[in-house]
Amino acid sequence: MKTLLPAIRISVVLLIICGGIYPAVVVVVGQALFPFQAQGSIINGPNDKPIGSELIAQAFDKDIYFHPRPSTAGPDGYDATQSSGSNLGPTNKNLIDRVKTAAAALHQENPSLAVLPADLLTTSGSGLDPDISPEAAMAQVPRVAKARGVSPDRVAALVESHITGRDLGIFGDPRVNVLELNLALDQAMPVPSAR
Repeated sequence: MKTLLPAIRISVVLLIICGGIYPAVVVVVGQALFPFQAQGSIINGPNDKPIGSELIAQAFDKDIYFHPRPSTAGPDGYDATQSSGSNLGPTNKNLIDRVKTAAAALHQENPSLAVLPADLLTTSGSGLDPDISPEAAMAQVPRVAKARGVSPDRVAALVESHITGRDLGIFGDPRVNVLELNLALDQAMPVPSAR
């Protein structure tokens, strides 16, 4: 009993601090200093309706849109409740077959591609990476421009304006957020059937 009561007291105190006070402080500070991020980095579309988060990939499969990385999150991909990679090794037949299928589909929808960007063939660790490389975005420019009936130079300029550089100039790689790029595309070069 001598050791049980102090153990119960310390457990209750730690529960209050770690399970109540600390989370409350983090929420208040997050809401005050970083409200956009604390609310999930939600992006609003037309009519100020939320259409997604800049942190989670969405499926775009029409030719008029830039496509994200493939996803294995959920049975149909892009399911934020089932975020995960495939965990298949580089010699796994299922992975090899999936990449071959993705390569064939990518080449069919972008016939002018000589080199297929790896991030359009492989999934990310979470299966929900919202960004692609500038090279992957530029590789899709001819298809998107043709589908929208606009000049490839105009679409390429839009891609260039949406490239985010390295964090703090040294961390990570330059990238393009697919959702933000597609929203800007709809705004700058609307297609009546896209809505």
